[in-house]
Amino acid sequence: MKRRWETILWMAVILVLFIVPAYAADETGSAGVEGPSQAMEEAASGQAAMMEKANALLATKELDKLTQAIAIYEEILKNDPDNFEATWRCAKAYREYGYKAKQKKIDGWEDICAEYGKTGMKYAQKASELKPDEPQGYFFYGLNVGVYSDGVGIFTALREGLKDKTQKNLEKAYEIDKTFDRGGPMLSLGRFWQKVPWPYHDEDKAMEYYRELQNSEYFGKHVESYIYLAELLMDKWGKEPKQEARSLLNKAIESTDNSYWKEQAREMLDEL
Repeated sequence: MKRRWETILWMAVILVLFIVPAYAADETGSAGVEGPSQAMEEAASGQAAMMEKANALLATKELDKLTQAIAIYEEILKNDPDNFEATWRCAKAYREYGYKAKQKKIDGWEDICAEYGKTGMKYAQKASELKPDEPQGYFFYGLNVGVYSDGVGIFTALREGLKDKTQKNLEKAYEIDKTFDRGGPMLSLGRFWQKVPWPYHDEDKAMEYYRELQNSEYFGKHVESYIYLAELLMDKWGKEPKQEARSLLNKAIESTDNSYWKEQAREMLDEL
């Protein structure tokens, strides 16, 4: 009888010392320490807050804030290198910085365009590899080539084989979703065929894309859509194309607060 009670006593001790604490650890992660799921949730919440902040900075399109946005996206990518959103938005931020640097003609803008465009191409390429059925990577690859070409010159870009890569990426973005970024693929393909030099230059193709955009709900969402189409019309013979160009340029001036594009439109009106 005595041995039986000793056995029951030892079982009770084992229950208190080992089984109950183990059950508690399963419920809370460990005594006084947060569990793995809680830590993961907190990490995800912190990353989401970083992404939200970076996106808000990117939306301003101001040089100093774009620099901050890039730093945040790259910090996210250090810990989560396959984060698709951070990757393509980083590509967009690099493009926006180079694009804005050119517009503002800041010191060394050509070198900035070359550097930022090249880095933006790298992030855009990664984005298209991460999600090949989404338009973002292809679209911002093409736009970053444009910035890079502003820096190194279009003929250098052509020698590096970027004409075919740009065309392929923009056409892929158009194929997936031509309405992305408020009709961005239509506008960009029009500009591509308008600006690429002979023997590739094709104003008829450029006009097709511009007219398609003009017939959509997205025409005028980018001030460039007025100006690029007007530029093409100004080179055509006859009174009607020039009248349309004049109307488009006036709309451009009315639609934007961007001093760079206002100045461009006024200079073009003077030429008419």
